[in-house]
Amino acid sequence: MTFRAPYPLHHLMLDDVRGAQKMLSGVARVTAMEGSRHLSSLVGGPVQLKCENLQRTGSFKLRGAYVRIAGLRPEERAAGVVAASAGNHAQGVALASKLLGVHATVFMPVGAPLPKVAATREYGAEVRLQGQVVDETLAAAEEYARETGAVFIHPFDHRDVIAGQGTVGLEILEQCPEVRTILVGVGGGGLAAGIGLAVKSLRPDVRIVGVQAEGAAAYPPSLAAGHPVVVESPVTMADGIRVGRPGDVPFDLVREYVDEVRTVSEDALSSALLLCLERAKLVVEPAGASPVAALLTAPEDFRGPVVAVLSGGNVDPLLLQRILRHGMAAGGRYLSLRLRVTDRPGALATLLAVLTVVDANVLDVSHVRTDPRLGLTEAEVELHLETKGPEHCREVEDALREAGYTVLV
Repeated sequence: MTFRAPYPLHHLMLDDVRGAQKMLSGVARVTAMEGSRHLSSLVGGPVQLKCENLQRTGSFKLRGAYVRIAGLRPEERAAGVVAASAGNHAQGVALASKLLGVHATVFMPVGAPLPKVAATREYGAEVRLQGQVVDETLAAAEEYARETGAVFIHPFDHRDVIAGQGTVGLEILEQCPEVRTILVGVGGGGLAAGIGLAVKSLRPDVRIVGVQAEGAAAYPPSLAAGHPVVVESPVTMADGIRVGRPGDVPFDLVREYVDEVRTVSEDALSSALLLCLERAKLVVEPAGASPVAALLTAPEDFRGPVVAVLSGGNVDPLLLQRILRHGMAAGGRYLSLRLRVTDRPGALATLLAVLTVVDANVLDVSHVRTDPRLGLTEAEVELHLETKGPEHCREVEDALREAGYTVLV
């Protein structure tokens, strides 16, 4: 998706972030910092998780939205605010507006997850479902702003929003003063820009690393070109960082304060989400897990102490189910395969006995008997198994072949 910056670029200063921190006192939580022994062992130094997934509304977005709306003039507040979002920004604007007594209208795509739509309404916003994709939803919100005079609250392309997000960086320095590396997910760039500004102004020696999904990585080509460029049709499960063009305001700050922007695969994202759930007992959305994905992909690249910012935890339960299965498969914990058996009584029991010997847990079994590729006495069995890792997967397949089965997948 693409966004346009409707406001002039102004250079942000550390004092702007400090002012935002005072403004957010008693509004945004100072979120916890949790250690990860598993990630620490991989990196060879301490790794801490900055849990913005436990922030009010489930993400860091409340910080920037509140600072932006709190800075409006009385006549602007009276006109109300409008935003466009598929989730986290919508909830941040809704709650910030409720706390400040401002009417909020939030446009969301028709297919937005129902829990996010319900939460936005519960925070007090008027929700309008319009557009199939966020670009269409954004256009509707901008048109509404022009027609009504409501103030459009951009998700990342405004100095006040970035100052609010930068308070995460100040908290990291307070909670982990010895930090050497900070990893943060990057979509439009507001969070990375704010953290980079706040941290580098006080600790220029700290390395700031932005992380994008491979299928929605607009920053690497933009930084190479020296200006924001558009990535057409960004695709990733990490909808929180699925942004096709960097914001004008955060781009200059990212270029100045962020040391590197790297990308991670979908497999790495799902594995990271699974790790957060299993090892840290934290529900994290794919965008929020992107820093952990970078650590899993190349742990030797980062000098500890490391802080990975878990930017959000708002994930639709149905999507979470699919991602967890994908993560298990990527980690060798889930194996799907097809094989040919003789279609006779007891054949399935014989097959399951082989799987019992190699300690594979059968999750699902299905039969195909009508495929024209099958012989008259053959059947095809599709198995979904829970396994213990890549080596166990190979052990299972080898055992089936040794037992005389033709493994097709």
